[in-house]
Amino acid sequence: MCAICGCGQTNTEHSHVQHHSHHETSRLIKVEQDLLSKNNHYAAQNRHYFQQHNIFTLNFVSSPGAGKTTLLVETIQALKAQYPIAVIEGDQQTEHDAERIRTTGIPALQINTGRACHLDAHEIGHAVSDLNVTDNSLLAIENVGNLVCPSGFDLGEAHKIVVLSVTEGDDKPLKYADMFYAADLMIINKIDLLPYVEFDIQRCISYAKRVNPGIEIISLSSTTKQDFNIWIDWLVSQMPGKAI
Repeated sequence: MCAICGCGQTNTEHSHVQHHSHHETSRLIKVEQDLLSKNNHYAAQNRHYFQQHNIFTLNFVSSPGAGKTTLLVETIQALKAQYPIAVIEGDQQTEHDAERIRTTGIPALQINTGRACHLDAHEIGHAVSDLNVTDNSLLAIENVGNLVCPSGFDLGEAHKIVVLSVTEGDDKPLKYADMFYAADLMIINKIDLLPYVEFDIQRCISYAKRVNPGIEIISLSSTTKQDFNIWIDWLVSQMPGKAI
C-alpha cells in the first residue's frame, strides 16, 4: 500500500520509514487503514452511480508495458459501433496513452498521478464527471502500470482485469499474489511472441489458480488478433443492457 511503498513521500521520508519504531509502525498502519477506508467510501459512491446509470466499468491493471493500451484500442475498434465507450487513463506523467485512445474517436481523460503509483476512487469520481460519461456505456479505466498498490484500491469497478504479457515471468501470479487474488479475469497478452520467449502458459495459469481459484483466464494477442474474439465475447456477455 501507499503507506508502505512510499507513494507521495519524499526520498528522505521513505528512508526514514525503513528504520521506524513500533510506535511509527502502528501509526503507518493506522494511516493506511484510514486511507483505504476513505477510498472505499468513495468507491461505494462510484459503484452506486455506475449501477444507477448503467455504466459498465472495468479497471485494467498490469505491469508497465504489458499491452493494456493496445488491448483497449483494439477493443474500442471492435465495439464502438455497438456501445458508447469512454476511457480514463492513469499514468505518472504524459498524455501519451490518452492521445492514443482519442485517435479512435472515443473520449479519454488522462490522470497524471505524479509520484503516486495508482488511481484512487476519488479521482475516478471527478474524472467521470469531467468526461460526462453517458448512461448505458462502457467505461474502461487503465490504471498506472504497477502490480502492487492498485490491488488494494477499489475504484467502484464491476471487474478488475489483470493483463500479463508473455514477455514477463510466468511466476508473476505468485510474486504479486494480491493483484491476481483481487482480479476477476487474467488476460495473458502477446501470445504471438511465445516462440521467442521462455513463458509456460500452463504453469502461469496453474499459479494464478493457486492464488485465486475463481479467476477467469483468456490468452490472446492484441497485435495479431489471435483469439481476440474470445475476449470480445467475454466482455459482451458481461455487459448489462443492449447495444446501441
